[in-house]
Amino acid sequence: MFMRAGQFDAALALDDDTAPTIAVLLPCYNEGLAIRTVIERFRAALPTAKIYVYDNNSSDGSADIARAAGAVVRSEPRQGKGFVVRRMFADIDADIYVMCDADETYDAAVAGDLVDRLVEHGLDMVVGTRVDVSGTAYRPAHRFGNWMLTSLVRTMFGGGFSDMLSGYRIFSRRFVKSFPQMSQGFEIETELTIHALQLGMPTGEMPTRFKDRPSGSESKLRTISDGVRILWTIGTLLKQERPFLLFGVACLGLAALSLLLGYPVIAEYLRSGTVPRLPTAVLATGMMILAFLSLFSGLILDTVTRGRKEAKLLRYLELSSVHAKSIQW
Repeated sequence: MFMRAGQFDAALALDDDTAPTIAVLLPCYNEGLAIRTVIERFRAALPTAKIYVYDNNSSDGSADIARAAGAVVRSEPRQGKGFVVRRMFADIDADIYVMCDADETYDAAVAGDLVDRLVEHGLDMVVGTRVDVSGTAYRPAHRFGNWMLTSLVRTMFGGGFSDMLSGYRIFSRRFVKSFPQMSQGFEIETELTIHALQLGMPTGEMPTRFKDRPSGSESKLRTISDGVRILWTIGTLLKQERPFLLFGVACLGLAALSLLLGYPVIAEYLRSGTVPRLPTAVLATGMMILAFLSLFSGLILDTVTRGRKEAKLLRYLELSSVHAKSIQW
């Protein structure tokens, strides 16, 4: 029998030896105005959890403030949220991971409900989808960009979430320890989402309040540059995980263009037996050759990708699920 929502913390207090370990992961870059409040709210929501703050070259004393607030503070000198998450996932061992941006925009009070959802349904990831309670927390460009990228991933990878770029997520241990991360910056959320979709992991989402940053605090997001990096990440992952789709589309496009250019040449040859437009004929022939090269490249890479996917799936299955662990708890 699994725990109902709201019963998780009570269960943790029954047997400290078998209780699941929870790690709260807070990437931090110049969040001195918010970090103490974030730590205190997560401690209140998850009193048994260990709170880690990974400082990413902050210059406003964020690390000292977090340390004074009782968090375990570590540093990652390589600049970028992706580097920070990679370091956290590698360093920290726990049964359940709660990852959240340290800017006080997310609702730490519902962390227990998100953990309950993960445990009760045996999920590997729960996304806290953002609900803008003030109407001003989302920039219009960010709202549009999130919708566009979420729709793009849903189309390309056959599923997804309503808020793909949310920075508030709960993970099982087998998700974290089977995640072969490659991203370096804010595109990390895209990679997390596609990893779950590619392996068909059980996932869920819950609406959570999202509010404005504290007065005087500045967002680290850059709408254009971060959007371009996320699009590049989607394209790269599409090449890695769905190469036959990518190269198949390229094949169809090149073949269609070749036929469009070559039709008048072929028609003239059939009518008069001559090829007066030799450059066009050569171009059309070259494009058809490229179309077939794209097709065979897609077939070969699809076979390679299948082997990589099987290896990742085997690694994923080596680790115990939350349901299997909860029997012991």
